[in-house]
Amino acid sequence: MSSHRLSKRGRYIAWATTGVVVVAGAGIAAQTSMAATSWPAQKTYTGRAFDTCTAPSLAAMKAWNNGFYGAAAVYIGGKNRGCAQPNLTASWVKSVSAAGWKLIPLYVGAQPPCQTSRNPERFTASTAASLGASNAKDAIAKASALGMKPGSAIYLNMESYDITNKACNDATLTYVRSFTKTLRAKTYRAGYYGFSSSSAKAIATAKDRTDLPGNLWYALWNNKYTTTADWPWDPKLYTNHSRAHQYMVNSKETRGGHTITVDRNAWDAPVAIVG
Repeated sequence: MSSHRLSKRGRYIAWATTGVVVVAGAGIAAQTSMAATSWPAQKTYTGRAFDTCTAPSLAAMKAWNNGFYGAAAVYIGGKNRGCAQPNLTASWVKSVSAAGWKLIPLYVGAQPPCQTSRNPERFTASTAASLGASNAKDAIAKASALGMKPGSAIYLNMESYDITNKACNDATLTYVRSFTKTLRAKTYRAGYYGFSSSSAKAIATAKDRTDLPGNLWYALWNNKYTTTADWPWDPKLYTNHSRAHQYMVNSKETRGGHTITVDRNAWDAPVAIVG
């Protein structure tokens, strides 16, 4: 996700400043407010995943279906989403899922007030809770319209920000908790994408774990395909299929005659339930 919301230059400025299994309960232990009833079985993918700004064409997805990647992240919505999505339809989701792809829904929600970027939607301390709830409702509507059922994980995208700014960090945690709680009320699992030096760190190191996302996707661009060897935080956190690691960005790759610039991810976490 090197240039998907911010410009490529802005993204790096922000950075500088700061197999498949189906299981019933993976990751739930980390989700302190998740209700224990009526949850669909979780679908978890373990392997390589890619993300790219615009969902590729169906032809490209078929060409790339050669076993190296097994999952793809798609940007389902949010006012801060950086690219148009002409290919991302319910029909596309159904077709690529039938071909064996696992999909990772990513929602680019409101961003912190202290963030260095030009994102059009931001929250403040006074609007964090309400925007978190409304963004989550929109994310659910977008996922549902694409055929991603309850029980799916939706990953909230949070770009880099100054987590040493207490007021800003407190507002961000309020927003994230509200987003997470609203997702869970409709039995969608909560995931979170952020940077290991800032936005992901804020979640992983928060002392109060109430209503924090149960799945953490951390950006640490060290070219290491792992979710364990370089895990920067408490090893007891986000275990049991609840981690993903974005380890390489801006990788220009050609498969089956189709060239796409992608970010690479080591994935061991929930994905969308389709079908």
